[in-house]
Amino acid sequence: MIGPKRKRGPASPVVQLVVDPDAATPLYRQVYEGLRDAILSGRLARGARLPSTRALATDLGVARNTVLLAFEQLRSEGYLHGRRGGGTRARELAPDAMLTVPRPPRTRAVKRAPADVAPAISTRGRLLVETGSTLIRAPGKHAPFELGVPAIDAFPMRRWAQLAGRRWRRGDVDLGELDPAGEPALRAAIASYVGTSRGVRCTPEQVLVLNGAQQALHLVSQVLLDPGDDVWIEEPGYVGARVAFLAAGARLVPVRVDDDGLDVAEGMRSAPRARLAYVTPSHQFPLGVVMSASRRLQLLAWAGASGAWILEDDYDSEFRYAGRPLPCLQGLEVEQRAPGQHAHVLYAGTFSKTLVSGLRLGYMIVPDVLIDAFRAARSVVDRHTPMPYQHVLADFIGEGHYFRHIRHVRALCAERQEALVDAARKRLTGLIEIAPDPAGLHLLGRLAPGMNDVAAYEAAMARGVRSWALSKFHLGTPARGGALVLGYGGFAEPAIRRGVEQLARALETVSR
Repeated sequence: MIGPKRKRGPASPVVQLVVDPDAATPLYRQVYEGLRDAILSGRLARGARLPSTRALATDLGVARNTVLLAFEQLRSEGYLHGRRGGGTRARELAPDAMLTVPRPPRTRAVKRAPADVAPAISTRGRLLVETGSTLIRAPGKHAPFELGVPAIDAFPMRRWAQLAGRRWRRGDVDLGELDPAGEPALRAAIASYVGTSRGVRCTPEQVLVLNGAQQALHLVSQVLLDPGDDVWIEEPGYVGARVAFLAAGARLVPVRVDDDGLDVAEGMRSAPRARLAYVTPSHQFPLGVVMSASRRLQLLAWAGASGAWILEDDYDSEFRYAGRPLPCLQGLEVEQRAPGQHAHVLYAGTFSKTLVSGLRLGYMIVPDVLIDAFRAARSVVDRHTPMPYQHVLADFIGEGHYFRHIRHVRALCAERQEALVDAARKRLTGLIEIAPDPAGLHLLGRLAPGMNDVAAYEAAMARGVRSWALSKFHLGTPARGGALVLGYGGFAEPAIRRGVEQLARALETVSR
């Protein structure tokens, strides 16, 4: 006797999935991603019925719960839906299809147009491309004697994490929009700190919290300069400043630096009506000299008489190993300024050298008359620095941790400078002369007569040693012989000694 025919449901499509039990991705996730991709690509038609979870699990050789988890995820995200007696089906319209613009058909790869024929780039954009590439760091780990690398190994990770965790646990983090100038508590902490350590005279309202000192240079170039304005820059001087001012269309006026710092008289002869002077008076970059008191007063007198601005970059003032630094220009101007006169000095500082550069935390002190202009300009650029970092740094300074950290890292970097000088004396004599410096995180190495610093730099790079040729910091032709600028603050003594050995081998090939 033949019984009644069993009713068959709609045929299930063949779902071609591959799962790898040895992969790091969980099995349920592999099933989920495979089905999702099949739906989005059209390999699994919209509205098509899927195999049962039991059948699919058998086909794939996985537990049924694995498939159930994948199906549940797809249902919750809107890719699948189920009906009583109808099984599980792909939705008619997947959520990604509703949110995504269809991709054009793939064609052959298009070659990038050369920079000189780029069709949609502005004149300012060209300047940014041509000059900004100088500031892009090489990928990978830092290597001796790379500039601008702080003592990352000394960063107080545990204390920073404790302060951050405390803020988050008690819900004391402002996640809304903030004043472009920064968190009030941090601005007050910075004002107090620079007043004590550097003699800055300011109120918290004059402080702008920024994403590093480079942003200070960018904002100054945008707010205070017009295309064609003359700007004094130190010769040799910091490339980052050169890039920012060139990108704003300024005309750079290189002013010689001697043992007393910027030669103000030369600047007045070259461009007496300059709009801005950029200086590093406390520890000139890269030569390391300190601007004399007489030059400082001369510079302030010129700015007051001509109506020019001075940008004082105090990039590494915390790292002084002998004696006390002269008070900053900003504080000196406040003392010297006559009643009724406005200030001309903007003061820029950074936490990238004392903490870590990856935090991107810096600040600028601006005269009262510029506060509103810089707050408005900052709001256009990026609104403000991320709030959680500002909260933690305010606590870090306010509770005294920053002062203790500076004392520790200053002693550590003094030891590293001593290690570099000692290793150079033993291995580099006759090739390069490296003398100690009472401040900073880099040393200047004068090459033996006749040795080209660019060739020396390239030979060192070939051996994994990163430095800078001094001539690269000049706009004109260097007056003195070649030299290399060597950063040491971010490298432990064994790395410094290995770097010196490789540098010696590189210089030996250049001197032949």
